Amino acid sequence: MFFPLYLKEVTKGIAFLNILNISFAPSSDSSSGVDNILILGLLTAAAGPENPFKTQQQKADKNTLAGFVEPANISDFHFECQRRTFASYGYAVDPSLNDAEKTKDKLITSDPAKEDSATVEDKVTVFDKVKERDGDKRKRKKNADASDIDGFLGPWGGYIDEKRVMRPSEEEQEELEEILAKRQKRGKVTEDKAMDEKSILHIKDAYDYQGRSFLHVPQDVGVNLKSEDPPEKCFIPKKLLHTWSGHTKGISAIKWFPKSAHLLLSCSMDCRVKLWEVYNERRCIRTYIGHKQAVRDICFNNAGTQFLSAGYDRDVKLWDTETGKCLGQFSNRKIPYCVKFNPDDDKQHLFVAGTSDKKIVCWDINSNEIVQEYDRHLGAVNTITFVDENRRFVSTSDDKSLRVWEWDIPVDMKYIADPTMHSMPAVTLSPNGKWLACQSMDNKIMVFSALNRFKLNRKKTFTGHMIMELLCFSLMS
Repeated sequence: MFFPLYLKEVTKGIAFLNILNISFAPSSDSSSGVDNILILGLLTAAAGPENPFKTQQQKADKNTLAGFVEPANISDFHFECQRRTFASYGYAVDPSLNDAEKTKDKLITSDPAKEDSATVEDKVTVFDKVKERDGDKRKRKKNADASDIDGFLGPWGGYIDEKRVMRPSEEEQEELEEILAKRQKRGKVTEDKAMDEKSILHIKDAYDYQGRSFLHVPQDVGVNLKSEDPPEKCFIPKKLLHTWSGHTKGISAIKWFPKSAHLLLSCSMDCRVKLWEVYNERRCIRTYIGHKQAVRDICFNNAGTQFLSAGYDRDVKLWDTETGKCLGQFSNRKIPYCVKFNPDDDKQHLFVAGTSDKKIVCWDINSNEIVQEYDRHLGAVNTITFVDENRRFVSTSDDKSLRVWEWDIPVDMKYIADPTMHSMPAVTLSPNGKWLACQSMDNKIMVFSALNRFKLNRKKTFTGHMIMELLCFSLMS
């Protein structure tokens, strides 16, 4: 039989229903001050429409946003024991069981499929002592007799059952041999066959009636090509005078014959170097063939009788200008980007080359050996320019810096670098030796002092060209 419970005469303060341990307050708008509340009304569902999309978890009673929180007292040791056991072994005692159900010792595991069969019969926690297995305690060889010089082991004795020599199985040995064979094949440097150097003479009158070769400076009446005096008038070129054609690919460098400039030397991406006649008939005199890849740079000696050629085949070759014979070959297995003879007459047997391994290498032609290395750059060296009466030289690199070196001292005496600077792959020295014109990769020509301070002259910065990241050498009258 059902007996309804009522609360009556709640006139002052708060009345407590001790049976349910629920407190009620009188309504402020009640005229009589008496409320008669049926307790079933407190246990019914909330009035209003119900959200049909709520899940079972969302419909459950909550006292927080995440769910229903109940206070519980548990030992810190037991909590940490179960947490660490679950982290280490993947199981722990189910905390949702009451005292009667805990006798079953049911566990929760990281794998939900194994929860029903998981019990703690053979399970251990991180604080339980693990049974020692066979081999955990290995016996060591002992010989503490210090007088036994050959057999003394001390605390360094090995294990009795230790095998010093370990050999892979036959299958593993075959796999290792295959891997080693692939590595050797990949890392093997194939020695290229040396290319036969030769030259082709394109003119019939290589010598005049006095036996002088084409290297001899012409001495026509009224013409003095050896004069060091500047011309009476210097002006900007206004029209094309002549075009020399003969190379099949792009030309990478052009050099004038020293002092007289009656000849022209050019190197190209077609692996060839050609000597051209500037004075008189402007013919192609000789072609030098000896590089297997494109030729990057060339350089005459002071007399013009010899020149150097640097190619992408990692070789620097010394040629006789007149006969076309290759006099020497120099290589350190790195690509030379620039090459220069020492301009001093007593040091014509030395030349420097800027290579791709961030070094400037000095070679001795007589001994075919490297006599000095300058290795302070952080990128491939692009140019080398001698200044200050050849006592110093300036180098530029892909590391966007300019360095000044004393000859034969492998430490830079001046380092110029700025966050706004770009790489400068072309440098030209002014005829008076006071200024350096450097072509920068940001479409500018920057001028540096070539004397003591080597300072950038910010008032002399020339812009206008769009070089498109190509070499653009500047010339000065």
